[in-house]
Amino acid sequence: MKYWQKLSQDQIKARVFAALDENVDYYTENILGVPASHLDSKVFNNDEPFLKEAPFLATLVHNPNHIGCHTLDRSESAFHGTQKIEREVIELCAQDILRGGDTDGYVAAGGTEANMQAIWIYRNYFLDQYKASLSEITILSSADTHYSVDKACDVFVLDQYKVAVDPSTRKILPSDLERTIDLALLDGKKYFIVLANMMTTMFGSVDDPDVYIQALTARDLPFRLHVDGAYGGFFYPFANPNHNLDFSNEHVTSVTLDAHKMVQAPYGTGIFLIRKGFMHYTNTREASYVEGEDYTLSGSRSGANAVAIWMILMKNGPYGWKEKILILLNRARWLCEHLDKLSISYFRNEFSNIVTIDSSCISKEIAEEFGLVPDNHHHPKWYKVVIMDHVVIERLEPLINRLAESR
Repeated sequence: MKYWQKLSQDQIKARVFAALDENVDYYTENILGVPASHLDSKVFNNDEPFLKEAPFLATLVHNPNHIGCHTLDRSESAFHGTQKIEREVIELCAQDILRGGDTDGYVAAGGTEANMQAIWIYRNYFLDQYKASLSEITILSSADTHYSVDKACDVFVLDQYKVAVDPSTRKILPSDLERTIDLALLDGKKYFIVLANMMTTMFGSVDDPDVYIQALTARDLPFRLHVDGAYGGFFYPFANPNHNLDFSNEHVTSVTLDAHKMVQAPYGTGIFLIRKGFMHYTNTREASYVEGEDYTLSGSRSGANAVAIWMILMKNGPYGWKEKILILLNRARWLCEHLDKLSISYFRNEFSNIVTIDSSCISKEIAEEFGLVPDNHHHPKWYKVVIMDHVVIERLEPLINRLAESR
């Protein structure tokens, strides 16, 4: 793994403003042919002095449109300055974090879009390369997989088969995987889009992709493997470098990341990454007025989101980022040690900052008092604590005290 270079605030500011200078300037240039402009000057004044010290906010006001996929040959030349920053984000995530090589991708609206982009690509891949019928393509994932996959099934008219997990370890049950594949084959399925989780949203649990790979290759079944790292993509590789849920695994074709969670970037900062040679399966040639055409699900999106991710990663640097992860892990361990003392049942992956408490050990009133999120608002079986940057031990202590009082 190679690492990116940490930058000072002055270096970050200079780079972003230089990128904006390379973009078109709606304030001074005669840009007549696009249905776009800077933000409304009556509300967002570009002359505010503080903007000179606020590169992200200045980018928001300038309002670059990052439509398209900028890791491909061509994209809208009007915004090539900030597009370079988005390409650097994609390269950093693919190579420095996910141990890959030259990769395509883009900053998406969120993890949901990135997961849907992968499924869209693989659906079209099987339709094109294998001449599959739509009814022969299916999605295979664990029962703990994010609801974005259910949403993708609805949008792309695909069936989904969910594999049971062990309730105590949250690991995929190999016997149920075999049963599920048998069922899919009986239903006429021949081509599999596999979703493996790098920390699930509810439990922080991690799938072993080899369980899927071995089961499908043993039957010589065609599949493509996507890793949903929307929660864990900026966390797990630093907490546990000895994993196989990235591009160092030859079977992993694409990965979702999501910077609006652990990176604390603004909403709208999902990241989709895929090996070269696959983005063209979702090329919308009808978008011929877009320079370079469009391969993405969302189309137009703010270039400021890519700038925000880049700024945060550059400000922290790789070692500052790893230190942040270690601090969160230590807080999670502290919480678990105190839950153990109270004999409270919970689940936590040892490399995760999510602690999910059995609902039989915590009242609904306490859960609501501390804003804990249930797995199901109607019939909760679990409540989760997520150790974020603001969740310091001083905020965990009152929870432990309330739990102790209720025992």
